Amino acid sequence: MTSTTQKSHSSFRFLGAQPVPSLNLEVQEFEHIQTGAKHYHLAADQDEKVFLVAFRTLPEDSTGVAHMLEHTALCGSEQYPVRDPFFMMLRRSLNTFMNALTSSDWTAYPFATLNDKDFDNLLGVYLDAAFFSRLDPLDFAQEGHRLDFAETGNTESDLVYKGVVYNEMKGAMSSPVATLFQTLTKHLFPTTTYHHNSGGDPDCIPDLTYEQLLDFYKSHYHPSNAIFMTFGNLDVETLQGKLHDQALHRFEQNPKVFQVADEKRYFAPVRVEEAYALDQEDLSQQTHHVLGWLLPRSINIDDLLQAHLLTRVLLDNSSSPLLAALESTDLGTGPSPMCGLEDSNREMSFLCGLEGSEPEKAAEFEQLILETLQKVADEGVDQRSVEAQLHQLELSQREITGDGMPFGLQLMLGGLSAAVHRGDLAALLNIDPALERLREAVKNPDFIPGLIRKWLLDNPHRVRLTLRPDNQITSLREAAEAERLAAIKAQLNDEEKAAIVQQAKALDIRQQQVDDDALLPKVTLEDVPLELHLPESQDLAAGSLSTAWYTAGTNGLVYVQALLELPQLNEEEQELLPLYSHCLTELGCADRDYKQNQALQSEITGGFSASVNVKASLEDLQQVKGYLVLSGKALAVKQDALQELMAETLDQARFDELPRLKEIVAQRASRKAQSITGKGHALAMLAAVSELSPAGHFAQLTKGLSSIKAAKALDKQLQDETALKQLSAALQALHEKLKLAPRHFMLVAEEDQQQPLLGSLEKSWSQLPVTTDFEPFSLPARREAIKQAWLTSTQVNFCALAFPSVNSSHADAAALTILGEYLRNGYLHRAIREQGGAYGAGAAQDNGDGVFRFFSYRDPRLEATLDDFKASVDWLLAEKPDPQKLEEAILGVVSSIDKPGSPAGDARQTYHSSLFGRTPEQRKAYRQQVLKVSFDDLQRVAKTYLLPEKASYAVVTNSKTAENLDASWEKIEV
Repeated sequence: MTSTTQKSHSSFRFLGAQPVPSLNLEVQEFEHIQTGAKHYHLAADQDEKVFLVAFRTLPEDSTGVAHMLEHTALCGSEQYPVRDPFFMMLRRSLNTFMNALTSSDWTAYPFATLNDKDFDNLLGVYLDAAFFSRLDPLDFAQEGHRLDFAETGNTESDLVYKGVVYNEMKGAMSSPVATLFQTLTKHLFPTTTYHHNSGGDPDCIPDLTYEQLLDFYKSHYHPSNAIFMTFGNLDVETLQGKLHDQALHRFEQNPKVFQVADEKRYFAPVRVEEAYALDQEDLSQQTHHVLGWLLPRSINIDDLLQAHLLTRVLLDNSSSPLLAALESTDLGTGPSPMCGLEDSNREMSFLCGLEGSEPEKAAEFEQLILETLQKVADEGVDQRSVEAQLHQLELSQREITGDGMPFGLQLMLGGLSAAVHRGDLAALLNIDPALERLREAVKNPDFIPGLIRKWLLDNPHRVRLTLRPDNQITSLREAAEAERLAAIKAQLNDEEKAAIVQQAKALDIRQQQVDDDALLPKVTLEDVPLELHLPESQDLAAGSLSTAWYTAGTNGLVYVQALLELPQLNEEEQELLPLYSHCLTELGCADRDYKQNQALQSEITGGFSASVNVKASLEDLQQVKGYLVLSGKALAVKQDALQELMAETLDQARFDELPRLKEIVAQRASRKAQSITGKGHALAMLAAVSELSPAGHFAQLTKGLSSIKAAKALDKQLQDETALKQLSAALQALHEKLKLAPRHFMLVAEEDQQQPLLGSLEKSWSQLPVTTDFEPFSLPARREAIKQAWLTSTQVNFCALAFPSVNSSHADAAALTILGEYLRNGYLHRAIREQGGAYGAGAAQDNGDGVFRFFSYRDPRLEATLDDFKASVDWLLAEKPDPQKLEEAILGVVSSIDKPGSPAGDARQTYHSSLFGRTPEQRKAYRQQVLKVSFDDLQRVAKTYLLPEKASYAVVTNSKTAENLDASWEKIEV
């Protein structure tokens, strides 16, 4: 780092600072003198302030000790001796992000907020939780694992395992992709910490003892092993004084140094075959093959960028040689989700794989990959593709993100691996010098071929994993668990049985106790900003075209959207829309085939996609309108080419590449099926509301469980060439119908780009025809309840209950929104997560579809959870007014309304909301209504809308669990 000076607290020493011009920030590095704790501050002129404390956590088994500790550390501390300070602070804060994260070699506790008082409050709670956690044995039992009787209190009933982390990991490891990654990592890293499942293997989690958890905490959660990171417009000296006074001054330097060793390298490739659980009869075309190579260390910025460039050249798009080979081979249905570079570990790994295959094709798969790599090494690569990927690296570095997670936190998490492994964080963030070195290096045509030979072809540390399906694993695993529990029970004496019963009673009492929340700091409604600040648009003309313009600090990028009003479509056409929008940028255009088209996209854009947006009218939930949205982004110097490409795609997209079309359908079917256990709660909610509103039905048809089932069926149909030709014709016909629809435009960029963008808009788009005979999109009215159980291969359940309600223009919308927070905070979290063992649960008003929804996530229970949903309403109606709980619910809603996104993301959201009548004025008025909701309002809307006779149910579960549901449930195989 450079030697510029920066004032720090007397307890810290300043080590250096380095500006990162491409990100408009400065990286400042400090060290706590007494303990050696590192502090990195990313100084930026940003109102959103972000904090993170992380520890190097290096598990030596798969019991999930680091993950379990992440959970239990947040269950009460020395200064805040309440049993649930983390979730209590969620309700007493205006945070824009709060969480805790366990990775393979670190555990982090981050938060973000726009409010200075809130920052100080959260800082104190996080520091105390990290360094002075109580780690109560009952919290370990609740959050980690415990033994209990199936019928609590009945020692004659069977023993079972319970615990939040135990159920969370059962859900996580129900995913074939998670199993694939964990299995490959196990073999790729035979001796280091990455060999183990840091989240916890459900078969191993019950082996962890409370004493082992304590030992891990005492050894790993020490300032000498800690990394502090902050972002934003913060007073570093004041902040460091708080770090020292509230925590660090009580510690001395710890001589123990935690560091991941370099992995012992193989001298010959390893080939293994393992199995994963798949609960279906037909196991054909369900095998995964993956090759993984161990590469150099991730903390060397030059090696890191070279690895990223190599990965992009080989795998970025369909014109990339390795991805092209995986997409076109008949050895499987398409590329594995595990294709790319894993760069978060101490040593990087390069992965590529094939899904939808058979076990006996493993050798042919390996041969295909090695022959493809050898061909590239021998013949070289097109220099244009290398330049295009360098362009992509530059663009990804410059873009200001922050829509899903605060921008500062994304930077911090991206750099955390470098800090954990004692690398150069500033160099990792300021990649421009390394990019320049890379630009010089790639001028040598043998550079990429040389990397392929050195890191892949001549690298013996290679693992070929074949993961085949097995429909016996689930029953064998359940039998083994039952046998293990039966053996434990057989060894229990009466005193030990009584101890299990007593623990369950003690835990129940602890879960029911009402803590003194006055012990915790809080913000109040007086701290809430009076106004909601939203981006302002200008209506501008580009010749005959009109556009909405947003000026935003985009760091040299431009964002363009063309929105086409959806015409009237039949249900078959509606069902095709997601496939159509995906294919629009994945197939050929004009005289270019799909490979040439994707290569061109990489040269020009930082992303070009199409999507469909359908929502209910603000005035009437039974009336909808929709748009096909073409979205592109690029560096400002590429904006002419970007708009030309977008317009040409709309005008001349092709759907005649049948083999490619078949590949896309197969890949989408596989990805959709694999997504179920990761977002089962969202899918269950979509199903529950599918007959309650037209927009809800459309969502289920196009992105819900119905769409997954339809995608799998379409994939099977396309084995017939005639069906493939019919699909091609249907997509082309849909395109001809859509491309003539009335168009709207939105532009987001810095002010000096306004005139160039308007000029390009007129030049590229004004000549495209627009129909004069247009019938706008509409859907049949719907308002019916259902009871559906969707069956898939999962070890846990996802439950949803929905009621018809109102949209955001209705006077009751604000109260219903607060009601969701109130029910979660006051009842659902305790009943379903703490007592029931689910990973998560909640309730929320959906103002778009006009429905109120309950949900649970990775839930060991099903019918009991549905009962808890209904019981929460009874609890509310019997409650007496509690001003504190009401204020907490309002704060939670307001913080979500006020949460900032990226500059471009905020503009997009504002514009799209306005298209459906949710104008800035309407959104601001709604926010004011939220602030005025009373407890009487909550009880009134609960009585009015949450009526048992209007309840609509949907669950995602397995066939065995579904056997317990009564005949009123419709059971559907996904």
